[in-house]
Order: sequence, then C-alpha cells, then structure tokens
Amino acid sequence: MAVRPAAVARDEATSHGHAKRTTVVIRPSSGWLSLGLKDVWDFRELLLLLAWRDVKVRYKQTALGFGWAIIPPLLNMVAFSLIFGGLAHVPSAGVPYPVFSYTALVPWFYFSQAAGRGASSLVGSSALVSKVYFPRMIIPLAGVLTPVADFVFALAVLFALMGWYGITPTWGALALPGFFLLAVATALAVALLLSAVNVKYRDVSLGVAFLLQFWMYLSPVIYPASLVPHSVRLVYSLNPMTGVIDGFRWGLLGLARPGLGALAVSCGAVAVLLFAGLVYFRRTERTFVDIL
Repeated sequence: MAVRPAAVARDEATSHGHAKRTTVVIRPSSGWLSLGLKDVWDFRELLLLLAWRDVKVRYKQTALGFGWAIIPPLLNMVAFSLIFGGLAHVPSAGVPYPVFSYTALVPWFYFSQAAGRGASSLVGSSALVSKVYFPRMIIPLAGVLTPVADFVFALAVLFALMGWYGITPTWGALALPGFFLLAVATALAVALLLSAVNVKYRDVSLGVAFLLQFWMYLSPVIYPASLVPHSVRLVYSLNPMTGVIDGFRWGLLGLARPGLGALAVSCGAVAVLLFAGLVYFRRTERTFVDIL
C-alpha cells in the first residue's frame, strides 16, 4: 500500500528540560492527485545519499574512473564522424562534424543513461524497498540524478573540443540550464513510467536499450533537424530531445535557434508525460513490495 508519513515518532526536549513525545501517524495516500512530492522533499537527504552512493559504486575499483564518463560519447563521435560525416556526407550546418555530433551526444548520453538507470532502479533496489519505508519515487529519481556527474565531465570535454576548432559559445549558452532541465524532466518521466511497469513486467529491462537506441535515431543526433520536412516538424517536436539537442547546438555552436512553437510542443509533451508518470507510479506503488 502506498503510504505517506504524517509525522515521525520522536522525543523532543521542552524548554523545561522534559522530553515531549511526538507521535506521527502513517496514513495511506488517497486521491488521484496525491503525488507525494512533499514526501520526496522531506526525504531529500536520502535522495542525495543514494545518488552519491551510486556514483561512487559505479566507478569504484575502475582503472579509468571518471574517464568512463567521456569514453562512450567520444567513441560514438569518432564513429559518427567517420561514417556519417565522412562517408555519408551528412550535412552539419557548416560546423565540423565531430563538434556537431558531440554537442548532441553530451545531452543524449545523459538522457539515455538517466532513463535506463531509472527504469531498472526499483528492481535493482528490491532489497531496500522491501525492508524500510521511504517514498519509492526517490529510487528512480536518484537514478536520474546519478548521470549528472558524467554529464559535467562530458561537457568539459565538449568545451575543450570547441576550443580546438576555434568555436566560441554564443549568448544562447545562458539558456543551457533550461534545456538541460528539459532533458532531466524527460528522463524522469520515462524512468517513473518504465520503473513502475518493470516491477511487474521484466520485459522492460530487456527492451529499454532497444527503445533508447530507436529514440536516438528519432532525435537529431546524427543529422540536423533542418532535414526534417516542415510538414511534420511540429509532430517531430513531440520528441522533447529534439528541443534539447537543438538548444545545445544553438547556444554553443551558434546554429539556428529552436522555434518557440516547437519548444512549446516539446515542453507540453514532457509535462503530460511527467504527470502521467507521477500518477501511474503513485497508483502502482502500493504493489511494489508484494511483487518484488
């Protein structure tokens, strides 16, 4: 059963030095709009602890350490530059193709890692979920926050690559935090939905890698969004990562600014998907312990 803590039993010292007993009752959540966001905020220290634990565990006893944060996007950049930039001659809007592709790979790798880790987080933390109460939403949320460290290192490499090619960011770079938050919200929406479904149907763990690979080809990672026909541009913008990638290329490389209409469609799609994920997660949360 999904529950929300109304209080926590504890002893508090009064002004007279006597201990006062405070009792907090744990009640079941009720209503479709009871999303439990306040409970997540109350347990924010646990959220940060789990996210930091995952970062340390991921790179513990590795020879390259945080080098693994930059190796995958760098190798993909090299492969894309040789195949799509060199052999297929995919246009890159006048920007050297390595920088063009790597600028998209930085936010994309964050999103794919965050969504993938978040989708499998509940099953991977089954021992913790079955032993103690805390807002279960914290687990996929921690999975979404963990790859932020990788994103920072990959972004530093991107700035170095831009310096190598003599490219300076534009004033649009000030909007990068907003585009990154859009990627975070998209990853969280996917993680909430897939993690809840994965508890009951473990097919999700098998199919999430294929889903993200397919999603990448539907996003302008390899090619510019300008190749998409105008007749389907708004439909194409339903993919929020389109706005994220175009925003990064605009702010850092000075390419075409994402259209306000397309951004509005992307933000609206994320809002609907995130709300659906929150509602579905909360309505199925009560069954997690029984199934896991």
